[in-house]
Amino acid sequence: MRPTLPEPLLSSLADFLAAQIGLNFPRERWGDLERGIAATAREFGAADVESCVHRLLSAPLTRGQIEILASRLTVGETYFFREKPNLEALEQHVFPELLRARECAERRLRFWSAGCCTGEEPYSIAMLLDRLLPDQRDWNISILATDINPQFLRKAAEGVYGEWSFRDTPAWVRERYFKKRKDGRFEVLPHIRKRVTFSYLNLADDAYPSLTSNTNAMDVIFCRNVLMYFTAARAGKVVENLHRALVDGGWFVASLTESSGSLFSAFTTVESAGAILYRKTAGAERRRIVIPADSIPAPAPPMQAAPPGWMQQQPAASPPEPDRPADAAPAGGSPPAPGEIEHLRRTALDCANQGRLDEAIEWCRKAITADKLNPAHRYLLATIQQELGQSEVAVQSLMRALYLDPDFVLAHFALGNLRLSQGRHREAQRHFDNTLTLLRARPRDEILPEAEGLTAGRLGEIIVSVRSSLPQNTAVY
Repeated sequence: MRPTLPEPLLSSLADFLAAQIGLNFPRERWGDLERGIAATAREFGAADVESCVHRLLSAPLTRGQIEILASRLTVGETYFFREKPNLEALEQHVFPELLRARECAERRLRFWSAGCCTGEEPYSIAMLLDRLLPDQRDWNISILATDINPQFLRKAAEGVYGEWSFRDTPAWVRERYFKKRKDGRFEVLPHIRKRVTFSYLNLADDAYPSLTSNTNAMDVIFCRNVLMYFTAARAGKVVENLHRALVDGGWFVASLTESSGSLFSAFTTVESAGAILYRKTAGAERRRIVIPADSIPAPAPPMQAAPPGWMQQQPAASPPEPDRPADAAPAGGSPPAPGEIEHLRRTALDCANQGRLDEAIEWCRKAITADKLNPAHRYLLATIQQELGQSEVAVQSLMRALYLDPDFVLAHFALGNLRLSQGRHREAQRHFDNTLTLLRARPRDEILPEAEGLTAGRLGEIIVSVRSSLPQNTAVY
């Protein structure tokens, strides 16, 4: 489509979108830009495309406008088992080694599909894991799937797909993991659907990694066919944040078409049989490893600087030592100094962000012992317990936090997310209602305690977006 709007107007719109939401529209894509805006004009209440552009340029974008534009200006389509080389490398090498490494230790793995669209990618991950480990009862495996578009998240949570979602998918996938409905569509089997948690997140704007959004300490992050929509500067920031969200030794999976030595320079690049994956290696300079398709190198000694192939376990760092025993009061029985209590809390948080959850629990309990009346310690303990799969124990910790402070916004929000992840939508709605009631009494730009920079207004928008994917949406903020 050749653009019909005046070039200066399209140029201003392209610059505006780059600044507001990081989307990249160079001159050769102005036709796509105009077509996307034309599709949104009615939703924005504009009479025509040009008046719609002028309206958008007149003020900063609202969260609702950003969601609409993101859905219209990006391609919201995918299919199961897309980009087979990368998935085969994951199924044959990365996932089995992750499972073996955790078999005799903490049986815990975390995956994140960032920009999950309508859910085909995270469900594909769940199916690969099911093939490798059909019985996951003794494991704590979480698959987080996030997107900016509530409509995509709603469709993904329903788990119902047409033929187009299987257009280049192995036959066994549909035969083993779907039930055909009377309307001819296919429904993901319940045991696969319940393994994926869908949540709202804007990669271009929200703060992550974060315990609040469960975007920390990931073993594998998928971010495919997403970065190409961002400006170079915004894509670099997104990759930097996702790099921090991985544990040492974790893996990053981008689209094969997005492969870039400069964009992923913080990672070690690993190639094999057409697959290109990226590995976070602590303290390592940029390097590239090519692995023969028919071989998997044996692990090298732990002190070797270069990663020895597909996998190498990174030794866990020891927790920082406080100046004196954290769970003991100083001589004379006086309480610990505020700085010492903050040191305990920060150490617990750092351990949690690195995936060392047992250590994080211990440091958190020391903080609680030293400062029994502070609800923030209980909240942090609950988030760690939830990551460990101890949902009901986490509920008790959150209830204790609310006993100490009934207006603790993040504790109400965490209860809503927890119940949502369990499929208990009615309870989740109630907790989200409580959160929104408390948020309305706060200035929108107020940074919430323990929220890692999240403002009251932003949290309210996130809750509304999350609730829009639930069966009944009645919240307004």
